[in-house]
Amino acid sequence: MPLKPPVFDPPFNILRASHVVLGVTDLAASRAFYADCLGLLATEQTKDTLYLRGIEERNHHSIVLRETGEPLCYALGYKVGEEEDLDKAAHWFRARGLPTEFRQVPFQGRTLFARDARGMPLELYATMWRDRSAIRQYGLHRGARIQRIDHLNCFTDDVQSSFEFYNELGFKLTEYTETEDAPPQFWATWMARKGNVHDIAFTNGFGPRLHHIGVWTASAIDIINICDVMASTGYLQNMERGPGRHGISNAFFLYTRDPDGHRVEMFTSDYLTVDHDNEPVRWTLRDPQRQTLWGHPAPKSWFEQGTVFEGCPVRPPVLEAQPIVAR
Repeated sequence: MPLKPPVFDPPFNILRASHVVLGVTDLAASRAFYADCLGLLATEQTKDTLYLRGIEERNHHSIVLRETGEPLCYALGYKVGEEEDLDKAAHWFRARGLPTEFRQVPFQGRTLFARDARGMPLELYATMWRDRSAIRQYGLHRGARIQRIDHLNCFTDDVQSSFEFYNELGFKLTEYTETEDAPPQFWATWMARKGNVHDIAFTNGFGPRLHHIGVWTASAIDIINICDVMASTGYLQNMERGPGRHGISNAFFLYTRDPDGHRVEMFTSDYLTVDHDNEPVRWTLRDPQRQTLWGHPAPKSWFEQGTVFEGCPVRPPVLEAQPIVAR
C-alpha cells in the first residue's frame, strides 16, 4: 500500500468538488425532500429538471435532479481554474485512453465530460451562471440551513487505483484507513483540493458507485434541528445513520436517504488541511473510533447500498476485508 507524496503541480487545476447530477423517479417528491425538508434553495426548475444550491452558494447549482425514471448518478462535477484547464484536462484524459467529450451544459457552458480510471462519469467546467448568495437572507433559511456542497464519497472496487489517479491530479491525501495485513492495504482514502478534509473519498466495496453527497451546515445544531424536522414531517425512516461524530475527519454528521435512496450527508466541524507538510491521519479498519468517535458502528446498509453510475458496470472489490458493522 504505497503512500504517494502530494502533487503540487498537477496537469490541470481542479479547484473543488462542485456538483452532482442525479436521476430521480418523481421530481415533485424529490423537491419536497431536498427543498421543503432539508432546506436547499431551488434556483430553477424546468419540466424535468430541478437545480438546487445551498444558502451561501453563488454558483447556479450544486445538485441537479433529473426526472429520468431511474435513480442513477449521471455525473460528479468539479470546477477548474480557467478555460485553459479544460483543454489541458481533455489532453490528459485522452492520452490515457479515457473517454472525453466537450458538451454545452445549461448554466455551465463548455463542459468536459470524462471518465476516471474506474469509469466514474465526471463533468469539468470553468464558469457557471451566478446567483445571489442567500447567506444574509435569513427568512429563506429552512431545515438544516445547508450552506454549500462539501464533498463526494464513492465506493470503488480498487481503492489503490482510485487513490493513485486522483493523487496525480493534485488531490492531497488527508486521512486513510488501512487493513491490519502485512503489508497493510488501503480500505478507504480521503482526498482534498480546497483545503479541508476532502473533496472526494473512496471506500472499498462493490463499485464504482456513489456512496453519498456531503453538504455543509454551519453548526451541529443545524443537524440536530433537521433531525427534529424530519421526525415530525414524515421523513423519520429516511434517517439512516446518526447524528454522531466521526473519528475520521472529526465531523459531526447525519446520513439521510432521499425518496429514491440517494444518500445525503449533513456534515460540519471538520478541519483545515492547507499546510503542505501535514501528514495524513492513519486509521486501522477495526478501530471502533474510526467510523464514529463515540464507538457506534454503522449499519449494514451503509456499507452495501449506493447509487449506480450511468453507463458504468459495478465490479466486486479486489480487496476482501470486513469493517465493524452494527448488529
